[in-house]
Amino acid sequence: MAVRTQWTVEHPCGHSVVHDLSDRPADRRSAFARWLAGRDCTDCWKAARDADRESKEQWLAGKRAEEQQAAAEWAEKFDMPPLEGPERALGWGERSRHQLMTSAHTALVVEGGWDEADWAELEDKARTVTRAGWWIDQRDADGTDLLELLDAAGEADRGTENPFR
Repeated sequence: MAVRTQWTVEHPCGHSVVHDLSDRPADRRSAFARWLAGRDCTDCWKAARDADRESKEQWLAGKRAEEQQAAAEWAEKFDMPPLEGPERALGWGERSRHQLMTSAHTALVVEGGWDEADWAELEDKARTVTRAGWWIDQRDADGTDLLELLDAAGEADRGTENPFR
């Protein structure tokens, strides 16, 4: 007599499903059926996964909106110029600039030995870098490195008043 290939499994979600285990070796079918009995059925698992993915996406969208609002308010408060670049990079660039500048202020002024005059000089240099991609590229940099990074920024990263550039 052959080992059966169809197994009826009672899942913890309450569904009873007939599983075709013919693709498994005969000596492993019962163990796999036991393993399946400890898991939700495929439909319930997919529904839970999709709901989890939706809630994560909603959370992330909310977090991005909060960060974007904080970055916009900060840029307006400290008279930072608008960034240039592709539309889809502008928001990310603004958030990156805000985070790096905040990190630098904390490291250099609050915890470091800089005074407000030193910080004002750094802010002026930061205002000249208007390419969103530059700020995105520096997003993982340490705040203490910002002055050196700004000095190393190229002409392509700096804004210009020439509209025909």
